[in-house]
Amino acid sequence: MRVPGVTTDRPGQRAGQASPGWSLAAALLGFFMVTLDAVIVNVALPDIRRELAGGMSGLQWVVDGYTLMFAALLLSAGSLTDRTGARRAFGAGMALFVAASVACGLAPSLGVLVGARLVQGCAAAVMMPSSMALISHAYPDPLRRARAVALWSMGGVAASTSGPVLGGLLTLVSWRLIFFVNVPVGVAALLLPGTAARSPHHRVPFDWAGQVAAVLAMGGLTYGAIEAGAAGFMAPRVLAAFAVAVAAGAAFGVLQSRGRHPMVPPDLFRSRTVRLTVVAGFAFMVGYYGLPFVMSLYLQDLRGLSALGTGVAFLPMMLTGAVLTPFTARLTGRFGARAVITTGLASMTTGLVVIGLLPGSTPVGVLAALMMLVGLAGPLVMPPVIALLLHAVPARQAGVASGVLNTSRQVGGALAIAVFGALLADRTTFLHGLRVSLLVAAAIAAATALLSQQRRQLT
Repeated sequence: MRVPGVTTDRPGQRAGQASPGWSLAAALLGFFMVTLDAVIVNVALPDIRRELAGGMSGLQWVVDGYTLMFAALLLSAGSLTDRTGARRAFGAGMALFVAASVACGLAPSLGVLVGARLVQGCAAAVMMPSSMALISHAYPDPLRRARAVALWSMGGVAASTSGPVLGGLLTLVSWRLIFFVNVPVGVAALLLPGTAARSPHHRVPFDWAGQVAAVLAMGGLTYGAIEAGAAGFMAPRVLAAFAVAVAAGAAFGVLQSRGRHPMVPPDLFRSRTVRLTVVAGFAFMVGYYGLPFVMSLYLQDLRGLSALGTGVAFLPMMLTGAVLTPFTARLTGRFGARAVITTGLASMTTGLVVIGLLPGSTPVGVLAALMMLVGLAGPLVMPPVIALLLHAVPARQAGVASGVLNTSRQVGGALAIAVFGALLADRTTFLHGLRVSLLVAAAIAAATALLSQQRRQLT
């Protein structure tokens, strides 16, 4: 039977039914690349600063240029995925990502590098929800989908695990190689979606006004937070940026509640499960994304480690997540999603607090061991959160729901870099800024853990 408003390229066949494994493989490689470029750049920041010049704000933009566009366009990308089909959206995003990676590797100046990172973020925004939607369409059964999500998460785990060490190794030759490494992986990922069955798409208008408002809101907020570190919170340009963010955010809310075809359907947030997954995604990224940023600068600038040595220091944290990820689905099935998510956030809180309170002379080996507590949060938080989200929404909203979740994640990461970078801007108070940054991240994780305990329907 044909569903009104939905088209498939093979009548009578469920999207993704013919070859779900190919869809999963493509989605996994896409998640690998998106995650790799979020983590691999951290250990290369001091080398980028030395070669291209620039202060703390420049380094923040190298990281946040990617994250900002990722976050700002995810909502539209989720809608685009639902409207054009996951396979087509994924292929377009991957092709753009590969091209932008080449531009990053060839960048002659910091400005060009930031610009190319912005384009990378745009491509990543398309890839992430489309990869999740590929899985949702290919695995309609909740149990099989949960297992597929766990396997898909391995792409992110592999990138997180290899990223710091790979970045350190490549930086020994040139930091530019951290971007060129995307090319062979991207080409392989481009070949896989073509073998998968076509996914459904819904033909409805695009919410241009909502997209513009989202970009202005997130851009103003991120710009204001970054520039506050150099110019102060009362600087005219900082106040103006925050004013734009507030006005654009209010406009976005009105447009989504009154628009005929909003990027974020208002009924999506009627589910408490959806609301909690969004909050959990934000809190997780503040700690999981913010910690490598501040610790990479600390270990290289204050402790004198090389880029490779810094990558090795992060290896126990990343390996912890890699080892535990295959067991996430089993743990969730036995103890319930709420308990697993809460445990992950509690582990992150503990690690951040202890590291934040240790003296500056603490041996690097001790810091590396303590960061494993933060690493535990990776497999204990995000896989069950994603599975819960996909189970809580109808298949036709899988793309937009994925976009909402990942927007909250990227906003958390972008704000962490912006705020923590501002706290680290003054080298004379760097250690104090590091401690405040980690304790702020810990407080957010702890509050979310308490919130998850109150949502009894998450089992």
